[in-house]
Amino acid sequence: MGADHSPAAPASPRVRRILVATVVPLFVLTVIAALALWPRQGPAPAGGANVPRHQGTVTRVLTEPCPPTPESPAGDDGPCGTVTVAAKQGPDAGRQVETPIPAGPGAPRVEVGDEVILVELTDPADPTVKAYNIAEHQRGTPLIWLVALFAAAIVAFGRWRGLAALGGLVASFAILLGFVLPGIGAGRSPLPVAIVGAALIMFVVLYLTHGISAQTSVAVLGTLGSLVVTGVLGTLATGATHLTGFGSEDATTLSMFQGDVDLHGLLLAGIIIGSLGVLDDVTVTQAATVTELARANPGLSRRQLYRAATRVGRAHIASTVNTIVLAYAGASLPLLLLLVADSRPVGEILTSEFLAQEIVRSAVATLGLIAAVPLTTALAAVVTTAGRRRPDAAAASPAAAPPPPGRDEALEALGGRRPGEPRSTEAAW
Repeated sequence: MGADHSPAAPASPRVRRILVATVVPLFVLTVIAALALWPRQGPAPAGGANVPRHQGTVTRVLTEPCPPTPESPAGDDGPCGTVTVAAKQGPDAGRQVETPIPAGPGAPRVEVGDEVILVELTDPADPTVKAYNIAEHQRGTPLIWLVALFAAAIVAFGRWRGLAALGGLVASFAILLGFVLPGIGAGRSPLPVAIVGAALIMFVVLYLTHGISAQTSVAVLGTLGSLVVTGVLGTLATGATHLTGFGSEDATTLSMFQGDVDLHGLLLAGIIIGSLGVLDDVTVTQAATVTELARANPGLSRRQLYRAATRVGRAHIASTVNTIVLAYAGASLPLLLLLVADSRPVGEILTSEFLAQEIVRSAVATLGLIAAVPLTTALAAVVTTAGRRRPDAAAASPAAAPPPPGRDEALEALGGRRPGEPRSTEAAW
């Protein structure tokens, strides 16, 4: 699966044995821990009636003035009117049904030809009386085309490596949806579930995407060590700042539906899972950098390899830190707008639960990335230089290098004349 990757210099048999003896037990321990933490039953479904949802197509939109109400005597609360929808599913499939025009904050704006989702509402007093409302647009078809374009672009550009990357992405989501989320939802402690899930993702994705080699094994060990550092720092930071995990509306809503979920542990789990993707990038880059430097200049010592690759790592980290902060800022734009409109002092805003949580998340993820560079680079330098001949030993060998050419031979080579040919008159002058 890694045949199309740039070939790395083969490690010595002794180094390969050491890596196998290190990585295989860690993988076995990860699998055993996953089996021990595997949810025996899924989370209990949240209460509430399951409202039927059906697909349909908008065939007509009729707007009309809104009637006056006590809250709005002028009748400006709108839009008002009816929407005719051709139902594709449910008991009225193939018929035209009428719904009110969606109104209110976040209501979808519909036009003729739009694919929508209808919710079927039944009158509790008379189950035979029902009505329909438009819940949202039907996004399945556009999403399928977007995912198909995404996959085609990755495979067209990356070829076999792109196909392996898609397989790794599918495996990541399978582990998240099949193990991590059900395990936390079933009441398991989020932190160990996240650590084991991240380790499983790391093993599968790295070896599937980059092939089974000493270079990949170094990246695996570097990623695993950095995840441990991230988990320890996250535990210390959330404890020192007394974060509870109730820093967002989603967490508060989750606590109402599933009161047994440890939101503090869920915060730590989010930090670890969120750091994994960037950690993979850094550790793979550092391992590959050391390998390529050693291939370009086999005479570099272990210390020289470490220093040169660390300089590359510093540049990489400088750009990655900005990526992490901007990613969190982009996902929290509504929160940042609320902060701008907040009239409290800046110090009080920065130390509040919801913003302190984001600061801790960004800082801990960055510290884990910084730790990944020297750790992975040192491992890669040791593995790359282990077992190779020392330069002094190679120089001492009489067959290692041909004797230096004499003065006449060098002049003949510069003049373009073969050895033994008589020199021309022009050459003599």
